[in-house]
Amino acid sequence: MSAIHTGRVALVTGGSGGIGRAVCHRLAAEGAIVAVNYFRGEQAAKEVVTEIENNGGKAVAIQGDISSYSAAESVVEQVLEFAGKLDILVNNSGITRNELIMKMSESDWLEVMRVNFGGVFNGTRAACGALAQSDGAAIVNISSVMGERAWFGASSYAASKAAINSFTRASALEFARFGIRVNAVLPGFVETEMIADVLSGDGGDSVIGQVPISGATTVDEVADLVSYLAAPGNRHLSGALVPVDGMVAGTLLTGKPLKKTARR
Repeated sequence: MSAIHTGRVALVTGGSGGIGRAVCHRLAAEGAIVAVNYFRGEQAAKEVVTEIENNGGKAVAIQGDISSYSAAESVVEQVLEFAGKLDILVNNSGITRNELIMKMSESDWLEVMRVNFGGVFNGTRAACGALAQSDGAAIVNISSVMGERAWFGASSYAASKAAINSFTRASALEFARFGIRVNAVLPGFVETEMIADVLSGDGGDSVIGQVPISGATTVDEVADLVSYLAAPGNRHLSGALVPVDGMVAGTLLTGKPLKKTARR
């Protein structure tokens, strides 16, 4: 494992499980001090910290609901108190509330937008001042290929990810003068509890079976890409939406109705 992030400080929202957990481990293995943000998964977040420390790294678990701006501010303040600076922000928190548009409640629609897109805005807004003080700061937003194409019964999730994609480009443009690079990772079907839950039931296996590069994407493959995008040497890599999906976005898959609720 390289040491490309030695001495750098990273905040990973939703870092207690799934993609976030893998990202925390990857950045720590490459030398970063990692702040593992969580909302409800305190025990899981503390386990991530313990695992990192047992491998010789440094980490801290920080509670906070990033869909609230005041909470996001508090999380960033705690990172600065712990580590003295912030170099990398990974906006990862996310949920699903999948339903057909004709049946979707306003509250479910707004909740998905508040957590998924609102969380990215809040994290970015709260952290940008600290990131502007860093040499080689980077923001990596965890989006989805669903933000680039339709999937049956997942309009709220897809819309929230499309908003993240547009915000990624806009913030990359605004923050360029401060030396902050902003990119987004667009996973397809990833081996996480959230995706397993969403695809549970009849037809789930057949959906994965249609991924052109066989099988689901692993969390480590996503974490590899996040680390690369956050690396300080990639000075001109900003505003990019980078898929890691096994070419799901290149197929005609539009899906079956997805299970209603999951959280990353």
